[in-house]
Amino acid sequence: MRSSLLSTAAIVAAAFAAGAVAAEDITVGVSWSNFQEERWRTDEAAILAALDEAGARYISADAQSSAAKQLSDIESLIASGADALIILAQDAAAAVTAVELAEAEGIPVIAYDRLIEDPRVFYLTFDNMEVGRMQARAILEQQPEGRYVMIKGSPTDPNADFLRQGQQEVLQEAIDEGRIEIVGEAYTDGWLPANAQRNMEQILTAQDNEVDAVVASNDGTAGGAVAALTAQGMEGIPVSGQDGDHAALNRIAQGTQTVSVWKDARDLGREAGQIAVELAQGASKEDIDGTETWTSPGGFELTAKFLEPVAITRDNLDVVVDAGWIPQDVLCAGVPSGEVEICD
Repeated sequence: MRSSLLSTAAIVAAAFAAGAVAAEDITVGVSWSNFQEERWRTDEAAILAALDEAGARYISADAQSSAAKQLSDIESLIASGADALIILAQDAAAAVTAVELAEAEGIPVIAYDRLIEDPRVFYLTFDNMEVGRMQARAILEQQPEGRYVMIKGSPTDPNADFLRQGQQEVLQEAIDEGRIEIVGEAYTDGWLPANAQRNMEQILTAQDNEVDAVVASNDGTAGGAVAALTAQGMEGIPVSGQDGDHAALNRIAQGTQTVSVWKDARDLGREAGQIAVELAQGASKEDIDGTETWTSPGGFELTAKFLEPVAITRDNLDVVVDAGWIPQDVLCAGVPSGEVEICD
């Protein structure tokens, strides 16, 4: 009996020791959909910081807006020894195949900021319906009536529809009362600013420039919309966005964008890195702090964690400066004296 107890204790001690050093042997693979966007560099730095703190290794690949390349990238990350995967999906449906590949190798997957409708993933994001509500509220406050354009995100990204649903919730009453009319609406392939600009140009042409506000779903699409408006001498009409891109925050200070819903990517990236290490060490998805069971639009029950966004307008630009998100001189570049308090 004593020999058996000693053996059991030795096994437990060995398992504990292995767990204590396991992070040093963990490799986390990150598949980026389109690393060209400013936003993702901030996320990467936060992921790297979390992995460095844990002692884990980082490998990554950039799909360059190609769903086919992303699948190939993920195969390479798995072959390179990834013990956990963080996937920013280019195409949510196509990414399910990647989840299957990972499951076959016993590799946990975090669906990062974009939904992959598969109960095997851990879904980590901000509350994107609330982001959409915040965008619409800010635009409706500035332009309570008139002709609205909706510049949506990528049709292959479920976030585009979550945002649009949140926007509609806020706008519906004004639509029903006839105070606003949606005169143009378009998805933006790949979330690319050039595609958003082209969509906005086509809508302006079709509407003879009779447009009073633009609900754009992120800062990249907002930048495309603002470029199209500026070309027609219409800069300054209300335009929404999200992500807190430096260029967008500067547009807010200059008055050509109304709001950017700030999702502090440093928080999201740090959470992703920490959760990836925990899952690679054998933690179950349900053991992660702050999780909830969430039902996806397709009816799948996912383990998810949602972070809270913040709407940034001219009235609270100090928030992003005080948080060290953007230097004051970058925020205020080209802003005339006396227009924005933080820039004086």
